Amino acid sequence: MNIAEIKTNDIANGEGVRTSVFVSGCRHRCPDCFNEIAWDFKYGRSYGGDTEKYILDSCRPPWIAGLSLLGGEPFEPENQSGMLELLKAFRAEYPEKSVWCYSGFTLEQITGREKSRAATPQAQEMLKYIDVLVDGRYEKELKNISLKFRGSENQRVIDLKKTLEAKKIILYLE
Repeated sequence: MNIAEIKTNDIANGEGVRTSVFVSGCRHRCPDCFNEIAWDFKYGRSYGGDTEKYILDSCRPPWIAGLSLLGGEPFEPENQSGMLELLKAFRAEYPEKSVWCYSGFTLEQITGREKSRAATPQAQEMLKYIDVLVDGRYEKELKNISLKFRGSENQRVIDLKKTLEAKKIILYLE
Protein backbone atom coordinates (compact mmCIF):
# COMPACT_ATOMS: atom_id res chain seq x y z
CA MET A 1 0.00 0.00 0.00
CA ASN A 2 1.19 3.50 -0.78
CA ILE A 3 0.37 6.74 0.97
CA ALA A 4 -0.30 9.71 -1.32
CA GLU A 5 -0.25 12.35 1.42
CA ILE A 6 -0.43 12.90 5.16
CA LYS A 7 -1.92 16.14 6.46
CA THR A 8 -1.32 16.92 10.10
CA ASN A 9 -3.40 19.51 11.94
CA ASP A 10 -6.11 19.17 9.26
CA ILE A 11 -9.51 20.78 9.86
CA ALA A 12 -11.26 19.80 6.60
CA ASN A 13 -11.80 16.04 6.85
CA GLY A 14 -13.86 15.42 9.96
CA GLU A 15 -14.70 17.15 13.19
CA GLY A 16 -11.95 18.91 15.07
CA VAL A 17 -8.26 19.02 14.25
CA ARG A 18 -7.12 15.69 12.78
CA THR A 19 -4.38 13.83 10.99
CA SER A 20 -5.64 12.90 7.52
CA VAL A 21 -4.05 10.02 5.63
CA PHE A 22 -4.66 9.84 1.89
CA VAL A 23 -4.03 6.33 0.59
CA SER A 24 -3.05 5.74 -3.05
CA GLY A 25 -5.18 3.72 -5.45
CA CYS A 26 -8.76 4.13 -6.59
CA ARG A 27 -10.73 2.48 -9.38
CA HIS A 28 -13.87 4.63 -8.98
CA ARG A 29 -12.42 7.43 -11.12
CA CYS A 30 -15.21 9.86 -10.22
CA PRO A 31 -15.40 12.76 -12.71
CA ASP A 32 -14.08 15.98 -11.12
CA CYS A 33 -12.47 14.05 -8.26
CA PHE A 34 -10.58 16.45 -5.97
CA ASN A 35 -7.67 14.02 -5.63
CA GLU A 36 -7.20 12.44 -9.05
CA ILE A 37 -3.45 12.10 -8.52
CA ALA A 38 -4.15 9.45 -5.86
CA TRP A 39 -5.94 7.11 -8.32
CA ASP A 40 -2.59 5.48 -9.12
CA PHE A 41 -1.77 2.67 -6.67
CA LYS A 42 1.97 3.37 -7.13
CA TYR A 43 1.74 7.10 -6.35
CA GLY A 44 3.36 8.38 -3.14
CA ARG A 45 5.47 6.51 -0.65
CA SER A 46 5.26 2.97 0.62
CA TYR A 47 3.47 2.42 3.92
CA GLY A 48 5.65 0.89 6.60
CA GLY A 49 6.79 1.19 10.19
CA ASP A 50 8.32 4.66 9.85
CA THR A 51 5.20 6.03 8.15
CA GLU A 52 2.94 4.43 10.74
CA LYS A 53 5.05 5.89 13.56
CA TYR A 54 4.89 9.35 11.95
CA ILE A 55 1.09 9.12 11.66
CA LEU A 56 0.63 7.90 15.23
CA ASP A 57 3.03 10.49 16.64
CA SER A 58 1.17 13.25 14.78
CA CYS A 59 -2.02 12.23 16.61
CA ARG A 60 -0.43 12.51 20.08
CA PRO A 61 -1.10 16.20 20.89
CA PRO A 62 -4.24 16.68 22.98
CA TRP A 63 -5.77 19.03 20.39
CA ILE A 64 -5.83 16.26 17.77
CA ALA A 65 -9.36 14.81 17.76
CA GLY A 66 -8.47 11.79 15.68
CA LEU A 67 -7.52 10.19 12.39
CA SER A 68 -9.20 10.53 8.99
CA LEU A 69 -8.66 8.03 6.17
CA LEU A 70 -9.23 9.12 2.59
CA GLY A 71 -7.91 8.41 -0.84
CA GLY A 72 -7.60 7.21 -3.34
CA GLU A 73 -9.82 4.58 -1.78
CA PRO A 74 -9.20 3.04 1.67
CA PHE A 75 -11.48 0.08 0.87
CA GLU A 76 -9.79 -1.00 -2.38
CA PRO A 77 -8.81 -4.62 -1.67
CA GLU A 78 -5.11 -3.81 -2.17
CA ASN A 79 -5.29 -1.18 0.59
CA GLN A 80 -7.31 -3.05 3.17
CA SER A 81 -4.53 -4.90 5.01
CA GLY A 82 -2.45 -1.73 5.40
CA MET A 83 -5.47 0.30 6.49
CA LEU A 84 -6.44 -2.38 8.99
CA GLU A 85 -2.91 -2.42 10.41
CA LEU A 86 -3.02 1.37 10.85
CA LEU A 87 -6.51 1.26 12.39
CA LYS A 88 -5.48 -1.36 14.94
CA ALA A 89 -2.34 0.56 15.89
CA PHE A 90 -4.28 3.83 16.19
CA ARG A 91 -7.02 2.30 18.36
CA ALA A 92 -4.46 0.63 20.62
CA GLU A 93 -2.69 3.92 21.21
CA TYR A 94 -5.66 6.34 21.14
CA PRO A 95 -8.88 4.55 22.16
CA GLU A 96 -10.51 7.88 23.09
CA LYS A 97 -9.90 9.56 19.70
CA SER A 98 -12.17 9.19 16.68
CA VAL A 99 -11.64 7.66 13.26
CA TRP A 100 -13.36 9.06 10.18
CA CYS A 101 -13.15 7.24 6.85
CA TYR A 102 -14.18 8.49 3.40
CA SER A 103 -15.06 5.88 0.80
CA GLY A 104 -16.56 5.86 -2.66
CA PHE A 105 -18.12 2.52 -1.76
CA THR A 106 -21.43 2.55 0.09
CA LEU A 107 -21.75 0.79 3.41
CA GLU A 108 -23.94 -1.77 1.66
CA GLN A 109 -21.11 -2.50 -0.78
CA ILE A 110 -18.47 -2.69 1.95
CA THR A 111 -20.56 -5.12 4.01
CA GLY A 112 -21.46 -7.26 0.99
CA ARG A 113 -25.19 -6.51 1.04
CA GLU A 114 -24.52 -5.29 -2.49
CA LYS A 115 -21.96 -7.08 -4.65
CA SER A 116 -18.61 -5.27 -4.54
CA ARG A 117 -14.88 -5.88 -4.69
CA ALA A 118 -14.63 -4.07 -1.34
CA ALA A 119 -16.63 -6.73 0.54
CA THR A 120 -13.90 -8.79 2.19
CA PRO A 121 -13.31 -10.12 5.71
CA GLN A 122 -10.67 -7.41 6.17
CA ALA A 123 -13.21 -4.71 5.25
CA GLN A 124 -15.61 -6.09 7.87
CA GLU A 125 -12.88 -5.86 10.46
CA MET A 126 -11.94 -2.32 9.37
CA LEU A 127 -15.51 -1.19 10.08
CA LYS A 128 -15.12 -2.14 13.76
CA TYR A 129 -12.44 0.55 14.18
CA ILE A 130 -14.21 3.40 12.34
CA ASP A 131 -16.51 5.85 14.11
CA VAL A 132 -17.82 7.85 11.14
CA LEU A 133 -18.05 6.62 7.54
CA VAL A 134 -18.64 9.09 4.73
CA ASP A 135 -19.82 6.78 1.97
CA GLY A 136 -20.72 6.89 -1.70
CA ARG A 137 -19.03 8.04 -4.87
CA TYR A 138 -18.65 11.74 -5.55
CA GLU A 139 -21.29 12.65 -8.15
CA LYS A 140 -20.49 15.95 -9.86
CA GLU A 141 -24.16 16.37 -10.90
CA LEU A 142 -25.08 16.32 -7.20
CA LYS A 143 -22.27 18.63 -6.06
CA ASN A 144 -23.33 20.89 -3.20
CA ILE A 145 -20.72 23.09 -1.54
CA SER A 146 -22.99 23.79 1.44
CA LEU A 147 -22.83 20.17 2.67
CA LYS A 148 -20.74 19.37 5.74
CA PHE A 149 -17.93 16.86 5.28
CA ARG A 150 -19.05 15.63 1.85
CA GLY A 151 -19.08 16.88 -1.71
CA SER A 152 -22.29 15.56 -3.26
CA GLU A 153 -25.84 15.03 -2.05
CA ASN A 154 -25.80 11.24 -2.53
CA GLN A 155 -23.03 10.81 0.03
CA ARG A 156 -23.93 9.96 3.62
CA VAL A 157 -22.16 10.81 6.88
CA ILE A 158 -22.87 7.67 8.91
CA ASP A 159 -22.44 7.14 12.64
CA LEU A 160 -20.91 3.73 12.10
CA LYS A 161 -20.87 2.59 15.73
CA LYS A 162 -24.60 3.27 16.15
CA THR A 163 -25.35 1.83 12.71
CA LEU A 164 -23.60 -1.47 13.40
CA GLU A 165 -25.30 -1.71 16.79
CA ALA A 166 -28.80 -0.90 15.47
CA LYS A 167 -28.32 -2.86 12.22
CA LYS A 168 -29.75 0.10 10.31
CA ILE A 169 -28.23 3.31 8.93
CA ILE A 170 -27.93 6.03 11.57
CA LEU A 171 -26.71 9.32 10.10
CA TYR A 172 -24.12 11.30 12.02
CA LEU A 173 -25.29 14.55 10.50
CA GLU A 174 -28.90 15.19 9.48
